Amino acid sequence: MTSKYTPLANYLQNAGKSMSEITLTFEKIEEIINDKLPMSARTYVAWWSNEASGGTHVQSQAWLSAGWKVKHYNLTREIATFEHIRQ
Repeated sequence: MTSKYTPLANYLQNAGKSMSEITLTFEKIEEIINDKLPMSARTYVAWWSNEASGGTHVQSQAWLSAGWKVKHYNLTREIATFEHIRQ
């Protein structure tokens, strides 16, 4: 499934070849997806949940499908740390 977050998934997938953890600013994520994050990404912690099913969080499905999960986020500092999922 292609979504506006597919470029983020691709970015993380490529980073996974050399990194086990990566911290991105919201601004960098917007650069990667070539679009603004929704306001909910800046205001609701649930937006950053690692929800694998249910169909409502296409963003988390993108990073999970790339083999990454959100380890930490800070809405005030506008950063998210992703951790490579070891399988």
